[in-house]
Amino acid sequence: MSSMSTSRLLAARPATSASGAVERKDYPTIALAVILTVQLMLVLDVTVVNIALPQMQETLHFSQSNLSWVLNAYLLTFGGLLLLGGRMGDLFGRKRLFIGGVALFTLASLSGGLATSAGWLVAARALQGIGAALAAPSALALLMTSFPEGPQRNRALGYFTAVSSAGGSIGLILGGILTAWVSWRWALFVNVPIGIAVVLLATRFIGESARQRGRLDLGGALTATLGMGTLVYAFILAGSNGWDDPVTRWAIALAAALLVAFVVIERRHEQPVIPLHLLADRNRVSAFASVLFTVAAMFGAFFFLTQFLQRVMGYSPVLTGIAFLPMTLSIFAVSRIVPRLIPRLGPRRILIGGASLVVLATLALTQISITSPYAPAIVVPMILLGVGVGSSFLPLSIIVLSGVPGREAGAASGMLQTVQQVGGALGLSI
Repeated sequence: MSSMSTSRLLAARPATSASGAVERKDYPTIALAVILTVQLMLVLDVTVVNIALPQMQETLHFSQSNLSWVLNAYLLTFGGLLLLGGRMGDLFGRKRLFIGGVALFTLASLSGGLATSAGWLVAARALQGIGAALAAPSALALLMTSFPEGPQRNRALGYFTAVSSAGGSIGLILGGILTAWVSWRWALFVNVPIGIAVVLLATRFIGESARQRGRLDLGGALTATLGMGTLVYAFILAGSNGWDDPVTRWAIALAAALLVAFVVIERRHEQPVIPLHLLADRNRVSAFASVLFTVAAMFGAFFFLTQFLQRVMGYSPVLTGIAFLPMTLSIFAVSRIVPRLIPRLGPRRILIGGASLVVLATLALTQISITSPYAPAIVVPMILLGVGVGSSFLPLSIIVLSGVPGREAGAASGMLQTVQQVGGALGLSI
């Protein structure tokens, strides 16, 4: 927010804003539900199409190598444009960017469900990523600036991180059900009624944040977007062509050059897209690194286990989705408990315990063979991974966002979610 604290500002606002929108303080449950719904929808779309890929390939005649672009087009645009989306929310109004991003995401979902060619579907997935990149940073920033730092914000962040961390496995379940019972197209169509409802409710029940004066750092935004997008693309290439591939190496070199140029631009700009002083805090930088590796482990497990359950164990799409329930339920259960433990134990102790469980889970997954039974060989690592991830995300979010001024909330949340997308791409490529 501005120089006024969040709690004072909320107390000073009347029930109805000048634009006629009902302020968030009168309907906190509805406003929080709207933000959580959008976050779940955006996270779901990273994995909801995984199980439907064979059906998409058959219907739209994808080649085996091009099929991965159904996932990559979304990851590239989502991960590459998050920083720009966060800064645009700070400058032009987070509610405006939030609603606009959801509207674009909804239209792109409708277009993707109607696709009659491979190129059409990939383009629609890219547009979904753009809409997600506009909406996601504003969603977290609106949540952050609407609850004062302390128990209220921790509770709201607990729900947010529960949805974020469990959304991937929920997407696998939902994708399996929709693909088997209706059509792969409904993995995209399902976003349309939800998106329309969110736009209508957000217009009414979410208050606009204060718009900041200044210019958009186009140079920083361009180099950051291209640099992160190229880095994600390099990870994807490495996954398909190997690290020795010349194009992979050139992509890594280009990404490094763009990110160096980004740092130079940010050091000189008066209103950078990412205030570099946010990276001066060693705890925050360590938290970003932990987010990167935690998400990489989780997405790697999703991809590996999805293939293993269907191709080795012969599970149907629906049964494969249901098989992920131990992980999903573990994440939800632990995410409800962690906010109560934070005041007693502090985020650092809980984070260390969660990270340790993630390590144990990934080590256990390396022991799976073609003769391994679902229980306990797969169920136990799933539960460990779910508890570890569910224990980690809230402490990591608190560490990253603590002490961030309201005027930089969009930039900080954009950085956090960018690291998550890059971590997902890294996990998939490995």
